[in-house]
Amino acid sequence: MNRSGGADSEVDISAGQKMLSAVSGSLLTSLLVTPLDVVRVRLQSQPNTSSLTRPSSSTIPSFSNLPPNLGVTACCREVFWVNNTSPVCLASGPTLTTSVNSIASSTSFAAAADCAVDEARRKTYNSTLDGLRKIARNEGFSSLWRGLSPTLVMAIPANVIYFTGYDILRSHKRSPVNQFINDGYAPLVAGSVARVSAAAAISPIEMFRTRMQAAPAGTSGVGVFKETLLGLRKLVHAQGYSSLWRGLTLTMWRDVPFSGLYWWGYEAGRNRLRDLRYPTLTQDLARHSSLNDENHTATFIDSFLAGATSGAVAAIVTTPFDVGKTRQQVTDDHHNKQKARTAADKASPLRPEERSMPRFLYHIWKEEGAPGLFRGWAARCLKVAPACAIMISSYEVGKKMARKMNERKASER
Repeated sequence: MNRSGGADSEVDISAGQKMLSAVSGSLLTSLLVTPLDVVRVRLQSQPNTSSLTRPSSSTIPSFSNLPPNLGVTACCREVFWVNNTSPVCLASGPTLTTSVNSIASSTSFAAAADCAVDEARRKTYNSTLDGLRKIARNEGFSSLWRGLSPTLVMAIPANVIYFTGYDILRSHKRSPVNQFINDGYAPLVAGSVARVSAAAAISPIEMFRTRMQAAPAGTSGVGVFKETLLGLRKLVHAQGYSSLWRGLTLTMWRDVPFSGLYWWGYEAGRNRLRDLRYPTLTQDLARHSSLNDENHTATFIDSFLAGATSGAVAAIVTTPFDVGKTRQQVTDDHHNKQKARTAADKASPLRPEERSMPRFLYHIWKEEGAPGLFRGWAARCLKVAPACAIMISSYEVGKKMARKMNERKASER
């Protein structure tokens, strides 16, 4: 008999009760960790801007190499009084030579250069706390919960499938995991299989949420929602409905090993805490007894600590796959919107985002090194660790309450 499902076999907990426990945990988790998820997506999707410096007054600057989402256009219009509709600030050009030279000879040029670079740096996030502060200050406090609606729509069915599926694989007598897998490795296999089903079901919603959260500042929440929806409609029209599962392979590479490592570490950690609580009993008896006898507080503390620790470790290990998934899902699709490619196009090399997962991650490592692969790891850990802790503790306490309720009903009969 596996150690995880012993109690469930004695007092039956219905699938509906497990689903209700998963839903309550999903709501609480989404509300608390969405701001950290927004910062994580921004950190991973922003271009590398570490080389930004203020130009000297003796040179004519050019901001054409700056990424288009740094928001310097408005500043350029105000400083140079140019009817500029380009996505970046162009401080030089054939029609502006005289004007720019005259500005460069005055002190206003230094202010103009500082303005453009400061505007770029204002939209660049250097850390998790820096991202939280800048997003709240520049876009409004509510922007930290951008993408909450699709997060809830995604999290509820995903966690219902994920947690209920895991419990079935671990506790059902006819489960192939219980029949063919050693109990020590059963959490790893069951967690991986349950995550495959959940990730495939909610992949389109996750793409919608990721694109919403990666949207730059300057657009209202309603505007971001409409633009994201329009972008996905164009994507479907150009590439078909299968494009909504773009990035699913990378999602699997991230979520499947994460889930396996998480459940493996979670059950090992919680079993260890049970052993410490019942030092005079044998391990199997202590773990079996604790499932039935421990109170709600003990259940919450054990599952919270084990979930947070295991989630943090698994999050760090799988961060490179998370970076690859995020970049692939937020990449513009104008190169792929053509109905047919010419022979020259077919012979041209693929963009990095169009390569296979190992090649894409190798490209990131070659261009940016290990920091590029682990960009946003702190935000990811700060999000994943409490999310895992809150979700699993809410789920376990919910099941504990359901088990007690079923015991009372059974005793009244």
